[in-house]
Amino acid sequence: MGHAREVMDRLTEAMTESRDIASIAECFAEDAVATTPEGRFRGRDAIAEYMGEFAVAVPDSGFEHEHRYEAGDTAIDEGWFHGTNTGPVKLPDGRTLPPTGNEIRVHGCDVATVKDDRIVDYRLYFDQMAFLEQFGLAAEARA
Repeated sequence: MGHAREVMDRLTEAMTESRDIASIAECFAEDAVATTPEGRFRGRDAIAEYMGEFAVAVPDSGFEHEHRYEAGDTAIDEGWFHGTNTGPVKLPDGRTLPPTGNEIRVHGCDVATVKDDRIVDYRLYFDQMAFLEQFGLAAEARA
């Protein structure tokens, strides 16, 4: 296992076990950039806040690996984010939705490029329609 893989595994653990924003932030460089379906986030604190919202919305979250890769300074995880929506969901437009109690299972892929033991570039892709449907937001997205 290489260095990039170790850092990606540390991020996955922070997201699914400690669920602590400080632990998530520690995985990223101060000037890291994250590209997500909700937009681009710059800086460790902004990225950790964004990712921490998943931990709040789905506090029992887990990640089931389907594929794990490492190429040089980059690690790639493909798999299933899952859990129960028992916390509020913060939407990109600033609104907050109450918990639905719905089971969540969304397919996605994370790509992390690492330098000096921190993620400097992070890309997150996931099935946005499945996410919206499972959080009860699909009809609103189609409008």
